[in-house]
Amino acid sequence: MIAPHGGTLVSRTVDSPESERALRDESKGLRSLTLTGRELNDLALIANGALSPLEGFMSRKDYESVVETMRLANGLPWSIPVVLGVTREEAPTPGTRAALYDGEGVLRGVIEVEEIYDYDKAREARNVYLTEDEKHPGVAALYERKDVLVGGPVRVFAREHDPENLSPSECRAEFERRGWKTIVGFQTRNPVHRAHEYIQKCALETVDGLLLHPLVGETKSDDIPAEVRMRCYRALLENYYPSNRVLLSTLQAAMRYAGPREAIFHAIMRKNHGCTHFIVGRDHAGVGSYYGTYDAQKMFDNFTPEELGIIPLKFENSFYCLRCEGMGSQKTCSHDPTHHVTLSGTQVREMLRAGQLPPQEFSRPEVAQILIEASRETATSA
Repeated sequence: MIAPHGGTLVSRTVDSPESERALRDESKGLRSLTLTGRELNDLALIANGALSPLEGFMSRKDYESVVETMRLANGLPWSIPVVLGVTREEAPTPGTRAALYDGEGVLRGVIEVEEIYDYDKAREARNVYLTEDEKHPGVAALYERKDVLVGGPVRVFAREHDPENLSPSECRAEFERRGWKTIVGFQTRNPVHRAHEYIQKCALETVDGLLLHPLVGETKSDDIPAEVRMRCYRALLENYYPSNRVLLSTLQAAMRYAGPREAIFHAIMRKNHGCTHFIVGRDHAGVGSYYGTYDAQKMFDNFTPEELGIIPLKFENSFYCLRCEGMGSQKTCSHDPTHHVTLSGTQVREMLRAGQLPPQEFSRPEVAQILIEASRETATSA
């Protein structure tokens, strides 16, 4: 099994009822901090080891190094800051602990406060998102973050187990049970259409198994809800994939829409789950026109295979060709675009709202039907 990033799979989940009771009692006398949805997603990923080797929210040295060099202070590749923001007034004193709550007042964990530090939001936006434009959803979230950062390790209370949200250790155990030695991970925040299916199955020709790993943390308000997407994934797997070659599990991560840098971040998390390979397609983790079509693929060239430790599988934009009578890409199809079945996101949404199935060359009918029903439900509730 592939080693976790940094060599050790971290767990910051409170591991016994006695420890949980003691920590809950202690938290009653601690400074309280309320986390945003994105920070709660990060907290859960730190807890279960998906963000190994992080044991908590980043210190100043790690933060500065990641923003400037895409590496932790110790030199390990890392592309996205994982931080906790507070106001100056609510900032706890270094050397103390603080209790971490969600927006509904539920205690989620405790942080050992090692330091409080200032940071430059504009510089982080330029370096991480490659833009300071507030219309970019990742930049907008960054500018909304509070003014100072808290760094330190965390202890997190266990949540109710979800059989479709496997931790890195659970994924690894399932891979071993199935006898998989090479596993390709696929990141998605959208329903899987024929182009995605094609590149997944191309990858499956060379590895033992596929981890279909949809991101179900915080996303843009106009993204398709996670529950709807999960219905689409299940329908697709039940009808078109060999059940012994695919594992479906969710990732409780927030989307940053950071394009090239987020592709590295996504790959590291899949490495921690046990993947040896990771699919990187067109405009990975992109939004709008902020990044070039294949900038995310080029970003992997900044790291040696040994230091990143997971192999990127780079795929061209795929489509159905009417002349070829099959799926392909510019690498395998010689016909001009007039023969290619391609639809924009706007066209697909308009068809679904009208109750029309997109062409079967673009989307499996089972998936499209679920999206049509969801669109009708949304219209009715509105």
